[in-house]
Amino acid sequence: MAKVFRPSNRESSILSRIESGKEQARRVAINTVREDPARFANPIAMKLVEEHLVETTNKNTLEEQIQNCLETLSHADEFDVDYMIAPFRNLVQQPNVVSLYLTAFVIEKLINHKSVVDIFGSDADIYMCIHKQVAKLLA
Repeated sequence: MAKVFRPSNRESSILSRIESGKEQARRVAINTVREDPARFANPIAMKLVEEHLVETTNKNTLEEQIQNCLETLSHADEFDVDYMIAPFRNLVQQPNVVSLYLTAFVIEKLINHKSVVDIFGSDADIYMCIHKQVAKLLA
């Protein structure tokens, strides 16, 4: 007969602290975006254009779309956020929820916008470009 694994109280408390730490980091990131999404939109849009990952006819429209995405993120429930980032969850080891959400938005939705000519680079390239800007603003 197979042995039943029952974690000890110590293991359970360690796992609980790790999970609650991840959830707290997620809440802090989303709350920071909720305070001022425009502060995040401009540098992210600029960097995507500068690094030639997004080719657009109008940079201001790109910035507005990213700002709208961030506002949607700040008011979305947990299921909607998880649904949006699910295909990209394994992109990096310790992903940032804001960076993943924006990456999913750029790859899946922004590509169909009328002012976007094309999107270049791999999913990881787009994530890293977005994450560099998000990390600076969250710090």
